[in-house]
Amino acid sequence: MSIETKYRTCNLCEAICGLEVKVENNTVLSIRGDEQDVFSKGHICPKAVGMKDLHEDPDRLKTPLVKRDGKWIDVSWQEAYALAAKGIIDTQIKYGKDAVGIYQGNPSVHNLGTSLFSPDFVRSLKTKNRYSATSVDQLAHHLAAEYMFGNQLFIPVPDINRTDFWLILGGNPMVSNGSMMTAPDIRGKLRDIQDRGGQVVVIDPRFTETAEKADQHLFIRPGSDIYLLLSMIHIILFNDKMELKHLENCIDADEITAIKAAVAQFTPELAEEKTGIPAVDIQGLTDSFLSAKSAVCYGRLGVSASKYGGLSHWAINTINILSGNFDKAGGAMFTNPAVNVSSRKSKTKRFKRWSSRVRGLPEYGGELPSSTLAEDILTPGEGQIKAMITSCGNPVLSVPNGTKMDSAFESLDFMVCIDIYLNETTKHADVILPPATGLETPHYAIAFHNLAVHNSAKYSEPAVEKSEGAKFDWEIFSELGKACAAYQFQQTGEAIPDKPEYTLEQKLDMLLSFGPHKLNLETLKKHPHGIDIGPLTSQLPGRLLTDNQQIHVFPDIYQESIETLRKSSQDDDGFLLIGRRNLRSNNSWMHNLHRMVKGPNTCTALIHPTDASRLQISTGEIIEVSSDVGQVQIEAEVSEEIMPGTISIPHGWGHNRSGIRMSIAQEHAGVSFNDLADEKLVDELSGVSVINAIPIQVKKLNS
Repeated sequence: MSIETKYRTCNLCEAICGLEVKVENNTVLSIRGDEQDVFSKGHICPKAVGMKDLHEDPDRLKTPLVKRDGKWIDVSWQEAYALAAKGIIDTQIKYGKDAVGIYQGNPSVHNLGTSLFSPDFVRSLKTKNRYSATSVDQLAHHLAAEYMFGNQLFIPVPDINRTDFWLILGGNPMVSNGSMMTAPDIRGKLRDIQDRGGQVVVIDPRFTETAEKADQHLFIRPGSDIYLLLSMIHIILFNDKMELKHLENCIDADEITAIKAAVAQFTPELAEEKTGIPAVDIQGLTDSFLSAKSAVCYGRLGVSASKYGGLSHWAINTINILSGNFDKAGGAMFTNPAVNVSSRKSKTKRFKRWSSRVRGLPEYGGELPSSTLAEDILTPGEGQIKAMITSCGNPVLSVPNGTKMDSAFESLDFMVCIDIYLNETTKHADVILPPATGLETPHYAIAFHNLAVHNSAKYSEPAVEKSEGAKFDWEIFSELGKACAAYQFQQTGEAIPDKPEYTLEQKLDMLLSFGPHKLNLETLKKHPHGIDIGPLTSQLPGRLLTDNQQIHVFPDIYQESIETLRKSSQDDDGFLLIGRRNLRSNNSWMHNLHRMVKGPNTCTALIHPTDASRLQISTGEIIEVSSDVGQVQIEAEVSEEIMPGTISIPHGWGHNRSGIRMSIAQEHAGVSFNDLADEKLVDELSGVSVINAIPIQVKKLNS
């Protein structure tokens, strides 16, 4: 059989790079960047090459597993579905609909089948106890989009292809390849900005890989970004620097007046006190931002997952708006994708419609904050979660207080996991349903075309055939839903209304045909390198979905949040913990791929030389890092890239728990950042977990 060349999109991170895959006899020979890809133009990162390792990983599950008498056995799909449906529906019959909880992890939006077919399955169970990675990642972005522009998915992205000034807070796009901003080859894009005379400024407690390539880096005390952002708004409004341009008729002048009053006390001098950045540098930064031909302020996880993350993303949008850099080339702009997920207005705001039963944290978008999940399982009483369904997620390693989450899952009556590994979370399951994955699956990056810095469309057919008897994720959700409906009818006589059945390709084809460019799947299949739809264009006011077709620039929830901030106090004593990301590791399951973990240990605790000297700590020594909820022992790495008083530990490690089948990950176990994260630390506005600026203690272990 001859060697075939297949073209597809990498779905491991948000950059959606194009791949050229050489295949012979259903065996992957090589993976390289597709130089003809209209979006990525040949760029890839090490993760893309690792897709071959993922496909060939002997630890990857390919048939359903059921736990009997504490042992895992292979069963047929029919038996697995039947057991899963019985456990789910019996729990709901006995305890009520909300006794079943659902958690969906970050890879959900990276998989087309899960994106299109899991929502119907989740809705069919009618439980209010739904959770996802959103509330430990990007909920602040969605909340601001819903309240300011009318749809939680109508999120502006930096037009970095044309900007002259890119201000980055709490983000490291050189490593993330963009986050809430789909942009392959960030290194090249940074160079392009600088080559045209522009500037890149990074604000971060760590001198990141992005900061190294930037024109300027300013250290900032972890968790204090909101003071910097509000002081920039203060400078704009109190120095008559506001310039709304074509948006002037889209904004209520009274709201601007209210913002000015609200930020009156948030001066550069106060920001200096809180952030550690000199007031003169804040003034200079703001002046440079305002004087640039085009500029854009961008904030990511270091901002969104902090105590005032929700308010901070309102402030970022507001800076872009007030400076005349919104819906404008080179500023913050909206995409115009072939499948538009933000075209409909919600009848009501999807926020605070119900609350978690223990702490009363608010629902958003149909989900409760994941920080409440463990206590909603462990706390007895009406509404207690007795059974869980997880999909594409490992919350024991990815949600705050992983030790408590571990105990919570162990206490469940029943658990079903849709996952490709027997990991720290799925080991608690009664049934594991493993989908085909990676190169075996068709793909269209719906979520990330909606966040891309350039409009394009691309469909990928599978590069290799899935193993015999394997199921795609969309088949699993569809067939499990049918099994639950049939068992429910058998037990209660309650029938779930029939719905039209579609295949994955049929659903995608409909979405494309209803989109603004009226494409179809047949056309995309004729363009394996994608279709270029063009640069970002002005979308306002036409696409606003607010009640009055205006930008709601100062919603009540943010007015209240500023008032809370005004009354708050900040304790600066002791160390503060922040996370970090490695280019080869953006999800815990990647640690089972040798190519992703080979080389020096990357799960270390960064500590500044001044702090290390005071504690007599040297690089390579094992130190103890502890918080209010846990402690870990980890290798120290003394480095000036971290600011004094701050410790940085990467996210997603901690593969030293028993009962998992991830041989390579266990050899490179590391420690779990989330064993230190306190689930009770949340953004008061949104309930989002605080995973930046966590108070910790550090000590050297006795020799």
